[in-house]
Order: sequence, then C-alpha cells, then structure tokens
Amino acid sequence: MEDFLRFEGISKSYGSTLAVDNLSLSIQRGEIFSLLGPSGCGKTTLLRLLAGFETPDRGRIILNGEDITDLSPNLRKVNTVFQNYALFPHMTVRDNIAYGLRVAKRPRAEINAEVERILSLIQMEAHAHKKPANISGGQKQRTAIARALIMKPRVLLLDEPLAALDLKLRQRMSLELSLIHDEVGITFLYVTHDQGEAMSLSDRIAVMNNGIIEQIGTPAEVYEAPKSSFVAAFIGDTNFFDGRICEVIDSEYCRISIPELPLRLLCFNDKKLNLGDFVHLSIRPEKFQISLEPPRVGPKHNVLEAVVEDIVYQGDRTRYWVDIGNDWRISLTRQHSRFMLDERVIQWKDQVFVSWLADDGFMLERYSEEDEELLEAPPQNVGEIEAEEDMETAADIDGGGGY
Repeated sequence: MEDFLRFEGISKSYGSTLAVDNLSLSIQRGEIFSLLGPSGCGKTTLLRLLAGFETPDRGRIILNGEDITDLSPNLRKVNTVFQNYALFPHMTVRDNIAYGLRVAKRPRAEINAEVERILSLIQMEAHAHKKPANISGGQKQRTAIARALIMKPRVLLLDEPLAALDLKLRQRMSLELSLIHDEVGITFLYVTHDQGEAMSLSDRIAVMNNGIIEQIGTPAEVYEAPKSSFVAAFIGDTNFFDGRICEVIDSEYCRISIPELPLRLLCFNDKKLNLGDFVHLSIRPEKFQISLEPPRVGPKHNVLEAVVEDIVYQGDRTRYWVDIGNDWRISLTRQHSRFMLDERVIQWKDQVFVSWLADDGFMLERYSEEDEELLEAPPQNVGEIEAEEDMETAADIDGGGGY
C-alpha cells in the first residue's frame, strides 16, 4: 500500500499551549487509521488541520501527492463526520444526504441515483422520509456518514463519531463502520479516546500524548508490544516492574533483580540488554495465572505468593488485585472458561499463587512514573474517584482540553 496522506513536521499552538509538536505521519490509501489518545493530546487538532478548519504554524500536509496545506476546506476532497451528527433538523434523511450534491448543483437524475445508492449502502431506505427527530442515534450516525460519503471524498474524517451512543450501539456501529469501509474502500481517519473502538476498527493506530505520537502500529502491536509506559497503561491495563539485569542466561532470557521482591524474575530479553542494565517491564493482567494451590509450571515460568486484596466479578472474567509483598499490588484477570459449582472460589484475603510465562513480560523503551496513574485500581477511600475527576477537569482547563 502507498503513503496516500502525509503530515510532515506539523506544529500547532493555541496561545502558550502546544497542541501538536513537530509531528510527522504517513497514512496509506484505503486503510482505517485511528488517532487514539486522551483529551488534549492533539488528535482533534490534527483532524481539523487536515479538514482545513485550522492552519498549521509549521509543516505541510500532502494528500495524494498534492500539497493541501493552504487549500480552503471546500477544495480538499475530505469530509468530516462529527460527534453530534450536525444533521439539519428540518430536512428528511433523504434531503440531508442529498444536501451536498444539491449545493454542488449536480443534475437531479444524478442526485436521485446517488442518494438511492447510499441509502441502500446504509440500509436506510425505509427511513428516508423521516426527519432526524424521528430516528434512533445509530440511524442518525449512519445518515451523517452517508451525507459525507455521497460527495466521494478522498478521506473520510470521523471525529469521535460513536461517543454519543450507548455501549451496545457503539459496538454495533463500530462493526457497521467497518462494513461500510469495505464497501466504499476510501481512507478513514478516525479520532477517538476509546481504546476498544480503535482496537476493533483500525488497520493501524497512532497513540498520541501531549502533541506527539508515542507509537504507531497495528492493534496487536501497540497492545502486545508497547514501546512506552504511556502506551502500556493507556491501552488496556498493565503492571510495571522495575529492576536491573542480574543474570544473562543466554541470547534470549535473563533474570531481573527487583529490590522489593525476593524472587529474581525470569524474563525474555527482547531488547538484548546487558548485565547491570536497568529495565522497565510491562505485564498485562491476563498474562497471569492465579491459584490456591502451587501451580505445576515449566522452567520458563515465574511463581510468586500473594494475598488477595480486592476482587471484582465481571461475568466473563474476574479481576483480582493481590499484594505480592511490601504493599506491592498487581492486577490480574481470570477468564471464566469453565464454571463448576463445587469449585473453591478465591476470596478476599486468601493466600494465592501467581504465575506467568517469562515471554509474557515486555521491556519498555520509555518510562514515566506519571503513567502509573493511568493504571486501573479500585479506590481505597470514599470520594477518591471524585477527587481524581476534579483534578483531571482542572488539568483539561489549564492545558486546553479537547485539542
């Protein structure tokens, strides 16, 4: 696939706030590419720069070999689907979809044919006569997407398009978006803060933070092989272990000494670190096994004894937070692949064994202690969550949240 869309050295500031910092990015023709990150990371600014709603302070935007940096929005051949749909309330579904073609003064026969084609694509023929107030949220979203697609843009920009929908509808619409993309085949640039949406929909993801790209890769790459502590903590959940290489066993494995733990952890040495090197290790909660009895494991496993501190039952799985010593808590999940009524259930304050394969720890290239605040953990005191939300709101206001 070719590099169809390129951002080259893009920077954009709002007053003293640097929203995008010397960012370069290439997107291939026909892929679904997601910009994923928290509020204020710069993803929406990048989308607005591409749409022509904002002008970069520095850098160029190249679309299909053409420099569009200074082109007006109506000349860019990109269309945007907004979070709030932006449908005309006084128009029917059919008229909303046809609006762009009518403004462009296309022949009536062409307009009618295109509207029928796109109505069939989004399965809305039976609702074409209805106004937005009389259709569901998912149908409004499909109408907004159809109105953008009917203009045959080179790139479709989707700005948090599913944020206003409930969970079940978001999951369904995510699948429908993928089906629509397969039908039309154009490039989708998708902006979201929802990791699940990005992971399920995207061909590739750019994880953004503080105006820069932390990592670009397929959903599996950014989840299974995060390069930084931010990516590891923001996408899904993880556990961090910090220590030094105390033994290099062979070309593939090493042991890590962690002062707070009695065990020297066996780890796959994917970064080929040397004896004495400091290492930051990320291990996903689902990589651990938990049991009441000592597990039967092979030579490439680690085993720790722990005490259960918190339990959250979630239907298909249970989340555990356990203390492995010196008030060091790790999180892990146990999938409910089987359920037996007579099985002894792990309970609060139980003594348990936690084990994992050495290959399941991943060494990070970059680490920041601040990223540990992103980790999922049950509150220890009443009112703790509200206090954190107040701090996040204040940070968004001070830092220009929404960029």
